[in-house]
Amino acid sequence: MKIRGNLTLMILILAGIVVGSLLGNVLGKVSSLSWLSYGLNLGTPSPWQLNLGVMTLTFGISVNFTIASIIGVILGIIAYKKL
Repeated sequence: MKIRGNLTLMILILAGIVVGSLLGNVLGKVSSLSWLSYGLNLGTPSPWQLNLGVMTLTFGISVNFTIASIIGVILGIIAYKKL
């Protein structure tokens, strides 16, 4: 029985990102596996603030791509295709 759906794909991709990032942080401290923690941080350098007098809204986003998280995304997509 095949289970398909966009929600399933998103859950598997997010799980791959989380597990890949975790493994990248842990295994990146091993000298022979330090390449797993190499990556790129994209986003705003500092959050934008909008002061409305009564309240202040703060907007910001930051995404950290590492080799381990990209491998996790690929494994999540492969797991989705196997379902």
